[in-house]
Amino acid sequence: MQRRANLYRQNWRTQMNILKRILSLKFSVLFCLGLFAVYLAVFLFYDQFRFPLVWDEKHFWETSLLFSNSLIPNLNQLRNYGALNTPLPFIIFGILEKLTGNGIFAGRLLNLALSLVMICLIAFPLTQKGRSGMLAACGLLIFPYYLWLSSHLYTDIIATFFVFLGFWLYLRNQHVWSSLAFILAIASRQYMLAFPVALAAYELVSSLKSGFQLRLRHLAPLVAAATIFGWFWLFKGLAPETAIATQNTPSIQQSTWSFSLSPSLYFLSCIGLYFVIPEWILFHRSFNLKQLLTFRNASLVLSLLPAFVFFPPLETHGLLGKIGNFLPNTLTTLGVFYLLALLVCVRFSRANLSFWLLFVNCGLMLKAYPWDKYALPLLVVFWYFKSNGILDSRFQNTANVLQKAQMTE
Repeated sequence: MQRRANLYRQNWRTQMNILKRILSLKFSVLFCLGLFAVYLAVFLFYDQFRFPLVWDEKHFWETSLLFSNSLIPNLNQLRNYGALNTPLPFIIFGILEKLTGNGIFAGRLLNLALSLVMICLIAFPLTQKGRSGMLAACGLLIFPYYLWLSSHLYTDIIATFFVFLGFWLYLRNQHVWSSLAFILAIASRQYMLAFPVALAAYELVSSLKSGFQLRLRHLAPLVAAATIFGWFWLFKGLAPETAIATQNTPSIQQSTWSFSLSPSLYFLSCIGLYFVIPEWILFHRSFNLKQLLTFRNASLVLSLLPAFVFFPPLETHGLLGKIGNFLPNTLTTLGVFYLLALLVCVRFSRANLSFWLLFVNCGLMLKAYPWDKYALPLLVVFWYFKSNGILDSRFQNTANVLQKAQMTE
């Protein structure tokens, strides 16, 4: 009798597992169809990428044409071009123009393709099963700048892809190739420096906890980060002198030693709006008040408040800033920005890799113009970590996840 009951339970469990797999497969198929529909709709909505140049696309394309005469640019071209960021995307767009004769279309299509690759790798990670990856991909698609930048001739998607590739390789212990990806990211946008610096800081602190031994995983991100000095030497400053003289350069970037805390505070608010809140809606939808009422969180409340009082992030560019303009008064706007930033500080208050990424990015934002789209690379990395289950991992746990990721390949 007992044996028959055990067989019944075993059959029931087997049937339930088969049902779960079927439902999971159906969900995956529906997600893929929906993703295909979204990207096809974007392609068709923007007139199959043959629409006229808009906004920054105009001077980005003018810069790209400077690199379209040859496959390999000379030193003079690298030093003198009219854009503020490092030149790799312009070189790529220029090569596409030289090879196809239709560089605008090809460049936009390349951005869309790289965007789709990142979404697919987030949606279907190797280390996690179930819907977490697809939910994380949806979280990234919610970010309003993601698909817009994916369909325009901007440099952000290429730079973000190399950052993403750097961490994708890092999770597989391919540290030399990961370093190369970060080097290419910095060659696409200077502020991508934040990611290898954060990774180096994380690795250093991690190794100090377990006994420091200099290894390749410590040196690789440092080598990548050091390449920024090569660009500074080439430009004789933070950006090409031609670009600083001709472009509408933010005052904070015209002087090497000029900094402002306001862009960093606005950056925190953006992460709150575009990551912390969507993550809570997609994955949690509940909270424990007792866990929030801690001395650490109270310290964060009191520490962050003076920063918003003395360095209010009011001169901004982007969707969050426009939302703030609809609020009744400046005090209300600052209150909303403050609460969003506080959510981020509470969410990432533990010293793991995610914390270091946020911390170093905020540090680099001291030299940046406050704009929502600068949150894109960090959002991509955070959602990728979320899909792999390592967003909240401490040092040892992260190492275990990396090993599992490598074993599954």
